[in-house]
Amino acid sequence: MKRLAFKAAPLLAALVLAGCASISPDGLRGDVARHTEGRLPAGAQLPSPDAQALQDAQTQIADWLKTPVDADTAVRIALLNNPGLQAQLAQLGIADAQRVQVLTLPNPSFTFGRFRNGHEREIERQLSFGLVQLITLPWRSRWQGWQMEQATLTAAQQVLLLASDTRRAWLRAVAAEQALAANERMHEAAALGGELARRMAQVGNFSKMDQARELAQQQQASAQLARARLNAQLEREQLARRMGLWGQQLAYKLPAQLPALPKIAELRGGDDAEATALRQRLDLGALRRDLDVTAGRQGWATVGTIFGDIGASYSNNTSTERATGHSDKTQGWEFDVPLPLFDWGFAARGMARNQVLRSASLLRDNAIRARSEARSNWLAYRTAYDLAQQQQAEVLPLAKLMQEETVYRYNGMFMSVWQLLAQARSTTQAVVTATEAQRDFWLAETDLRLALTGTSPGTSPTVNTSAAPAAQAEAGH
Repeated sequence: MKRLAFKAAPLLAALVLAGCASISPDGLRGDVARHTEGRLPAGAQLPSPDAQALQDAQTQIADWLKTPVDADTAVRIALLNNPGLQAQLAQLGIADAQRVQVLTLPNPSFTFGRFRNGHEREIERQLSFGLVQLITLPWRSRWQGWQMEQATLTAAQQVLLLASDTRRAWLRAVAAEQALAANERMHEAAALGGELARRMAQVGNFSKMDQARELAQQQQASAQLARARLNAQLEREQLARRMGLWGQQLAYKLPAQLPALPKIAELRGGDDAEATALRQRLDLGALRRDLDVTAGRQGWATVGTIFGDIGASYSNNTSTERATGHSDKTQGWEFDVPLPLFDWGFAARGMARNQVLRSASLLRDNAIRARSEARSNWLAYRTAYDLAQQQQAEVLPLAKLMQEETVYRYNGMFMSVWQLLAQARSTTQAVVTATEAQRDFWLAETDLRLALTGTSPGTSPTVNTSAAPAAQAEAGH
């Protein structure tokens, strides 16, 4: 009896594993949230498949939109409301259901036959089932678990990519509105200069060349203002698309200014950037799991190809003689084992070996890429900070000082009104340039955070090295 129980233990274990396979009630969203913990703003949540939870999320989003939307709030809205992310999480739920389906033992088949001739009648009954899926269930359960972890890590990458894209869109939208406000002031100054030039030309105190110069400045400022308005609207649309907003929700408001630059002591150091990327990046974790699955299946490749159709069946047949009514019953087992006469699994073994090589090579390639992106994004981050700090601490104060000195000299009648207007345009352009540098720093900070703890930002880091030239002061009249 003990020997029978010992022999039946593997079968019982397999049956228990098959019975334990079940679909996650939340579509593995909890596992995705666990992988993204600490990488998202506080209070950020993933959309729930529950209808009531979705309705509550819309109520929460409506409350958030009543006040100016900051960067963290924009990310929270995007995670709850972006249809693309909801589709990707639903795909993860589909993969989980497929995992359960793969681990579910196939139903046995029952065959019933009734045959007769002139002397007897025969009834065949046969119950058959495959053995391979039952025997390999523990291994397949482990492989499927690894695959689902890989799929969960991939979904977590999509969550972080959406969060980063939303933050970038928010930064660009706020910076565009700041630039629009500055361009409106620049246009007002140019329009004032054009109107003054027109009146002075009417009374003969202004030459046609000088008037044309001022009118050209006005037209240039008008064109620049139109481009700034278009850019501000397009950036708002990009942000609204990330947040999944439409209709009346598009009237959302943004803060008037970008976040202030951090102090230099608060900047992230670059000494451990590579180690952090190798340890925390989710794309590397997904590739490690892919290598585990591929290597784990390598040993089964040949055996599965040769003996992949092993089956067993139980037969219970009855033969009855028509003349005497005498019945004979036969019972027994049958095993179906393929004979490896032609396919010895050489192709499957070669394919499995190259699949392992491919997975290992992809992991090494992405590890090298992660190291490089950690270094390059940190350099871009640090350089962007230096440029933004230079604009904030040096260039912008100098421009404002020149503006104040120009006003003093104009009040003392040492400078003309044209020089005053030209300096006002130059100061406004300095404000726009400083805003762009501040935006570029926060964009670089977003890319660095993603490159160290999430996945590849997707593009090579760049720093805006071009600055619009300051308007030159015009000669007085």
